Amino acid sequence: MDATPTGPKKPEVNDETSARYDGWRIVGVCFLLATFGWALGFYGQSVHLAELQRVHGWPASTIATATTFFYLVGALLVAFVSEAMRALGPRNCLLAGVGVMAFATILLGQITSPWQLYAVNVLLAFGWAGTSLGAITNTLGLWFDKKRGMAISLALNGASFGGIVGVPLLVTASNAFGFGGATIAAAIAMLVLLVPVIIIFVGHPPHRAASATPDGVAATASAPSSTRIRAEAMRDVAFLTLTIAFAFGLFAQVGFIVHLISFLDPVIGRERAAAAVSLLTLMAVVGRVLFSTVIDRLNQRLASALSFLSQATALAIIINSRNEALVFFACALFGFSVGNLITLPALIVQREFAARSFGVLVSLITAATQVTYAFGPGIVGWLRDLSGSYAVPFYVCMALQVAAAVLIMVRGRKSKALTSW
Repeated sequence: MDATPTGPKKPEVNDETSARYDGWRIVGVCFLLATFGWALGFYGQSVHLAELQRVHGWPASTIATATTFFYLVGALLVAFVSEAMRALGPRNCLLAGVGVMAFATILLGQITSPWQLYAVNVLLAFGWAGTSLGAITNTLGLWFDKKRGMAISLALNGASFGGIVGVPLLVTASNAFGFGGATIAAAIAMLVLLVPVIIIFVGHPPHRAASATPDGVAATASAPSSTRIRAEAMRDVAFLTLTIAFAFGLFAQVGFIVHLISFLDPVIGRERAAAAVSLLTLMAVVGRVLFSTVIDRLNQRLASALSFLSQATALAIIINSRNEALVFFACALFGFSVGNLITLPALIVQREFAARSFGVLVSLITAATQVTYAFGPGIVGWLRDLSGSYAVPFYVCMALQVAAAVLIMVRGRKSKALTSW
């Protein structure tokens, strides 16, 4: 007699290949989250710098140093996103990030002195931690395993979309309503569009207890602590070369992008400069989409090295040319790798390290690289004021990109613990 239970078949909640899988709705939510997160917290910094200079007459180094402060505080916070997700749940974390970023954006348009800029940037950093890479990759990691790389790539196209749409809209709104009015409009749009979709679609992630380990034991029962994973990672050559290379590359990338409108304004005009930023971010979408179709079959470290070198080449063109067509070409070339430098660290972690270490390692590498690139805008601004032009700081950025291309190819021996947990 067959003793097999005859009850109703349990639905397959982990079929990531199905278009009906709930995780793809989360990808859509994260796309929208990235759109606003990067429009207001990343690409928007370029607009903030130019507008605050215009409105208050503050030096570039003062505003850029406040941007550095923003990224630095955000880096300290993002390292603990994984723990926050476990304690509060993804829905509450995302709602908190959206609410704080919207409030800080409104305050940014009302400040009247530099010390207020620093205070608002603390709030903005909390919002950035809850709407940027660490929050998005950790959220998607709760819904995806086999298709995690594709899910992250698709969601992070929102980051590029935020640059394509966000920068021109912020510039246009600032021209029409003033900087203060533009920040209020942006915050209202963020709340109206994001809060409902997060409440509706971001529920409880699926359980994967049966597939978490080879013998079917629940992952939470045997998973190492976050502290132990971080300690092992800081002794692992493969993780360190990955982290340092992307820290160099993102330092150069962020420092360049934040100052791009200010650099291009006297060269091609403010509106054309905003168009160049839009082209850069459009190419970031193109680059990420094209890479997403083949990245699982490529040597991802080699792809990273080529991305660093392409940005170094673009910087060389921008430094030495005043031809508008060449400047736009160089922005497009630089932009082709912008999205991939955001996406590739998580994909390499996904490939080279154990799945149960993913959330902690991605949060750690995001925090470490952000601590480094936090100094990019301030140092570029300081070097610009000291030298009188952007040539010196952009050459420094170019050298860091070349160094990153070399370093990323150094693997060393990976920790057995990080690859077997």
